[in-house]
Amino acid sequence: MKKKMRLVPLIGATYFMVAGGPYGLEDIIGKAGYERALLLLLLIPVVWSVPTSLMVGELASALPEEGGYYAWVRRALGPFWGFQEAWLSIAASIFDMAIYPVTFVLYLGRVAPSWTAGSRGTLWALAVVVGCSLWNLRGARAVGRGAVLMFCALLSPFVVLVGVGLWKGWLAHLATGGWGSMARPIAAPDMAGAVSVCLWNYMGWDNASTVAQEVEDPQRSYPRAMLSAAALVAITYILPLAAVALAGVDPGQFSTGAWADAAQQIGGRNWGWLLALAVVAGGTISGAGMFNALMMSYTRVPYALALEGLLPKFLTRRTAQGVPWASVGLCAIAWGLALRLTFERLISIDLVLYGAALLLEFVALVVLRVREPALSRPFRVPGGLVVAGLVGVCPAALIGFALWAARDEKVMGLPALVFAALVASAGPLFYQLARRLRKP
Repeated sequence: MKKKMRLVPLIGATYFMVAGGPYGLEDIIGKAGYERALLLLLLIPVVWSVPTSLMVGELASALPEEGGYYAWVRRALGPFWGFQEAWLSIAASIFDMAIYPVTFVLYLGRVAPSWTAGSRGTLWALAVVVGCSLWNLRGARAVGRGAVLMFCALLSPFVVLVGVGLWKGWLAHLATGGWGSMARPIAAPDMAGAVSVCLWNYMGWDNASTVAQEVEDPQRSYPRAMLSAAALVAITYILPLAAVALAGVDPGQFSTGAWADAAQQIGGRNWGWLLALAVVAGGTISGAGMFNALMMSYTRVPYALALEGLLPKFLTRRTAQGVPWASVGLCAIAWGLALRLTFERLISIDLVLYGAALLLEFVALVVLRVREPALSRPFRVPGGLVVAGLVGVCPAALIGFALWAARDEKVMGLPALVFAALVASAGPLFYQLARRLRKP
């Protein structure tokens, strides 16, 4: 592959794998109120995003292999645990990837409700799957460049919203001495739910690692991309929240899709409708952009398993641009079938499966430090082996909290944690089946 993804497109793709703009913050505001939501958005990156970014930066620069986190865990802990890492990630994608086409349809429906009524919504969601599949077949470089363009497009209305909101908040402060709705309480706060949603909005840092062979100078690019994307995510989360709070928007009105209503209020009688329309358009871009970037990431995992003989050999087929087209097609079919399932907000299951995979990656970080101290590491988690071991403590504690917070949720009649445990426990069974079918 002569044309590989450079640093800026990698940052753009990583941004969409994690955030995709302020869309998704609405439930944090609605559950916690402005002050607590702002505290969460400031604290969670420090104890969740930064440790994960440091871990990904070291492992991706030391082992820039296709399959990313699967290759790390396999090398550190062996083929069994490598397969479990891949299984947990692929299983999580079934629950995660159904969210983004639905988000696209949700915002499209706010512009033209008749377009998404009934089965038309499903057709639009399928169109997102097909369109992103075709986009992905052009290669990682095309996906990364598209992510940069979509980043600019979806955030442009929020630049206006933030500017107008902060200006109105400042004028109101001069007139009354107050700061809008910042301190306005929520009638029934749900901090456990707010923390879970916040973790979900900040997860996915390791996803960019799976395309390491398609990135230019991955040893230097990954650490820079992780830290740059972490800063962008935090800024694009915190500034819009501060703007709507200072402008006096009631936090109690926030739920999924409420950014359009906030834009209408901040824009005022003359321009509010136009700003709201731009925010809604950005929501469709966010849904499509996140699906597009994550498709690039997840489809490399079945490809890496097929190279090891643990999945059918046809999944190793690639285009001239290096895209595993068979894996792209298979994953697109699986995610398309999941669109009819009610997985729009199964954050608890997503966190359980993703969290288990993430913990394996932190274990791999420490094990490789012990077993392969001479391994070339262009970027290292600073502070030596002890710090490398401690860097995963806060993420592990937050995953434990998310499990506790989801203790009462149910999926298909089962407790969500039991359902997630059943999905995870299928991994060893599939590994044994794969080994039996593996050709010598």
